[in-house]
Amino acid sequence: MLAVSLIDQANASDPVWETWQDQAWPRTYLYGLRMTRWLLRLHPEATEIAFLAARAQHVCRWLVPRNRYPKGRRGYLEWRTYLYRFHAEKTAQLMVQAGYGEQDIAEVRRILMKRGIRRDPQVQWVEDAACLVFLHYYFAPFASDNPDEKIIDIVRKTWAKMSAEAHQEAMKLPLGERERRLVQLALSSG
Repeated sequence: MLAVSLIDQANASDPVWETWQDQAWPRTYLYGLRMTRWLLRLHPEATEIAFLAARAQHVCRWLVPRNRYPKGRRGYLEWRTYLYRFHAEKTAQLMVQAGYGEQDIAEVRRILMKRGIRRDPQVQWVEDAACLVFLHYYFAPFASDNPDEKIIDIVRKTWAKMSAEAHQEAMKLPLGERERRLVQLALSSG
């Protein structure tokens, strides 16, 4: 698909690289691969639209660094809200380049802006993939830099966004001892 190639090209421009499976990858490109891998693991029947939204979940994210927004929860929420629009618009531009029609573009925008979570299966599929990517690949490093109370709160919030199927998959993840304990605390006290 041309749109996937355009998304991947954009994400391959990420100046920050990450090592995974003994290979260096542009961070945002790797995130897109992980998103679509989880999406298809959960839903092999996923539509092309859901696949594009998953692949573009963080398209060009490095262009909007977190440190441009105030510290704390309010700044974080402002950043995330802006990113939803940013990713949706960037993806729309790439989809126009690839020849997609307005209806398909509007659907991908809606998924990336998380409109219809819990009501629309495609939005929920992409959200589940995002939560599982976080828990699988980014949770342990994030947890190592933050106090237990903060991690427990984040796990509760992440868990609340996930479907029952994603919960089952999350419980199978190979978490470290501390991370598994924090998940158990979050679920038992939430």
